[in-house]
Amino acid sequence: GSKVKTAADFSGSSRKAGSALVAGTIMGTLVGGASTVGTAQLAFEYGLCAWWFTLGAGIGCLILGLAMLKPLYNSNQETIPQFLVQAYGPSIGPISSTFTSIGMFLNLIGQGIAAAALLTTVSGINTNTAVIIGIILVMGYVLAGGVQGTGMVGVVKLLLLYAATIITGGLAFYMFNGTSGISAAFPVKFPWFSLLGRGASTDLAAGFSLIIGVLSTQTYIQAVLSGKNVAASRKGALLSALLIPPIGIGGILAGLYMRANIASFPGLESSAVLPVFILHYLPPVAAGIIIATLLIAVIGTWAGLSLGISTLLTRDIYKRFINKKADSKRTLLVQRGMIIVLCLLAYYSVTSSTGSLILNFSFLSMGLRGCSVIFPLLGAIFFKRYVSPVAGIASAILGPLTVFIWHFIYPEGIDPLFPGLIVSFLALVVFSVITRTRADIR
Repeated sequence: GSKVKTAADFSGSSRKAGSALVAGTIMGTLVGGASTVGTAQLAFEYGLCAWWFTLGAGIGCLILGLAMLKPLYNSNQETIPQFLVQAYGPSIGPISSTFTSIGMFLNLIGQGIAAAALLTTVSGINTNTAVIIGIILVMGYVLAGGVQGTGMVGVVKLLLLYAATIITGGLAFYMFNGTSGISAAFPVKFPWFSLLGRGASTDLAAGFSLIIGVLSTQTYIQAVLSGKNVAASRKGALLSALLIPPIGIGGILAGLYMRANIASFPGLESSAVLPVFILHYLPPVAAGIIIATLLIAVIGTWAGLSLGISTLLTRDIYKRFINKKADSKRTLLVQRGMIIVLCLLAYYSVTSSTGSLILNFSFLSMGLRGCSVIFPLLGAIFFKRYVSPVAGIASAILGPLTVFIWHFIYPEGIDPLFPGLIVSFLALVVFSVITRTRADIR
């Protein structure tokens, strides 16, 4: 916090981070309740398909580092909407900011559920109190240090989380007596050992939503834009791509072990699978350290998402439409105030959603962001000569609206991500062809 003097320091646009801090910022937000508590929960219910969160996230970071980083970095913009405005005009900024913020907030709810599961399991306090404690921790985490605080804690968290993953997953594997014991516990291979255990449409959409979500989310773009140069940012993104996928394995093994021994835990809530495993099977000191590590992971992601949303709303709505002359100190104050408001909204959202699958919020969140941003962003990066302002705006609006409409009209049908992406892509292409042709005729 002592290093943050301006709004640029807080949001990362002062560009001082090395590769480790970039990776720490990405993983400090991306690896949280969904990739640990949520992964164990989904593995307990369905098996190996729970790996899609960390696997898809790693693939997304790989594409970000290799294909999209340089043009984003060289644009000298702070936010994705600012980058889109360069290609499509000012109207697309608030549109993409709004849909992206909504998507990120859905993921934030999942982190709150995970935090509540950890705190209630350990201490026996009620859910409302647990959520309040989580909010206090989030504000302490991010209000002072911004992106620098998120990144610094992210590096420490990564080291602790890997140790926790190895210990937890290794213990579950040992108690299974290796692969033979796992096979004996689950003689029916489907869905437990399939990446498509919930159905091809659902699980492919889950993995794909993570890929496009990483490429479309302010928090992860903000992390690579905070690097001191392109090389440092690329190395940070590639480190994240390498290190994120294995983290899901520990949670999957713990979730499967708890499913195989479900008779010993009557009335077990699926969201509490991982903390109950840790508290029941590890020595108290080790269990305490690992639970604390998981709590850091959850709070870090929650805080990072809050930072990303507040940056979008401050830069693309407050400074553009409310107070164009706001100086750096005023902007910093507003951004911190927005984080407090987000925490208050999170309280009501999380307490009314306990018991839900954490990863469902995460997958829907990533898909919603992607359907609004990914094709306009790719068009702005690689096909700027061919896309038109009207097409970008239509794509950013119609994609996420299709996701919402499809989700409510066909809740049991094909995953809404696919029609959302199709509509977003077609809107960009069709409107570009029509408006470009009319311009040529004139």
